[in-house]
Amino acid sequence: MEAVGAALGKMGAVFVYPVAFLFVLTIVVFVHEFGHFWVGRKCGVGVKAFSIGFGKELFGWEDKHGTRWKISAIPLGGYVKFVGDMNAASAPDDETLSRMSPAERAQSFHHKSLAKRAAIVAAGPVANFLLAIVVFAGVTYVSGRHVLAPRVETVQPGSVAESAGFRPDDLILSISGRSIASFADMQRLVSTSAGDNLLFVVDRGGSRVEIEATPAVREVEVPGFGKQKMGLLGLQGSRDPADMRLVRYGIVDSLELGVTETWNVVDRTMNYLGKLVSGRESPQQLSGPIGIMRVSGDVAAIGGMGPLIGLIAVLSVSIGLINLFPIPLLDGGHLLFYAVEAVRGRPLSDRAQEIGFRIGLAIVVMLMLFATWNDIVHLGASFAGRGT
Repeated sequence: MEAVGAALGKMGAVFVYPVAFLFVLTIVVFVHEFGHFWVGRKCGVGVKAFSIGFGKELFGWEDKHGTRWKISAIPLGGYVKFVGDMNAASAPDDETLSRMSPAERAQSFHHKSLAKRAAIVAAGPVANFLLAIVVFAGVTYVSGRHVLAPRVETVQPGSVAESAGFRPDDLILSISGRSIASFADMQRLVSTSAGDNLLFVVDRGGSRVEIEATPAVREVEVPGFGKQKMGLLGLQGSRDPADMRLVRYGIVDSLELGVTETWNVVDRTMNYLGKLVSGRESPQQLSGPIGIMRVSGDVAAIGGMGPLIGLIAVLSVSIGLINLFPIPLLDGGHLLFYAVEAVRGRPLSDRAQEIGFRIGLAIVVMLMLFATWNDIVHLGASFAGRGT
């Protein structure tokens, strides 16, 4: 019986991963696509389909405006298909456009003004950022924040912090001009600054002292993502109860913190990408659908619904930011074409746009394959580690 119970327990744990993955991704994708949909409707564009997932329709329904709402078989994204679109990437269907009646042209996405088309395309990423702000703000408003003062309790022997001159009881005030309000603020900045020279201003017995330190590069095991490179100093935060406080925030302050936390995710992501381009970060940290499933399942299994909601906010920022990259096929690629159209006074030729979409598709597919390969490698390493 114990063996049966253990087997059922493992099956239940395994079941958590796809459920958590679908829960997180469906919300993020729905909000993104609803941004396109809502602004499109406001701009008078007809919507033919709103799909969560790609491929064959599993089930769906049609609303009074003629929009087909559906759930499709491949749950790795979604799309809104407007009147005049040839496919899910909003490529224009020239043959259909040329045969449209005046009434149909009035509802066609591709016959709308440049400003309206740009607004509809940008609405998806903007919706993702708004979702993150609302989630971060809501969690802060409901639960408050446990804030640990950025005070040093111990300095690890032989560490970067010891060499730089940190001492126990130092209170960190700022890092390279950025105000530090909590030990978590300090950790967040240091972890993303491996190899960067940082200037710390600390309060030492009432006097301000400046300390320069360069966080060492260390590989740290991150649940769901395998080993990640992070910056470490070798400082341990205070364990004095007097340095820990629960802070409650009103609605306005919660929203401000939601904006700040959303920006922090953007800043960390851009910081990583900048170092990736300069060769100071490894592309092995890029993750794809399998990695998202792993981290979603780990968070759900360990922390439950609260942390999983927080993960939705982080993933929503990431999806919104990625979609703004100027790669044809993504929202940022469409906005790039519109910027060129604004400068030239006319759209790029159909041939140029077709070539752009093909290049964008190739880039997206290559990145997806590379990220999936990373996921498989991390998964294999995780299983190997559990087996030892």
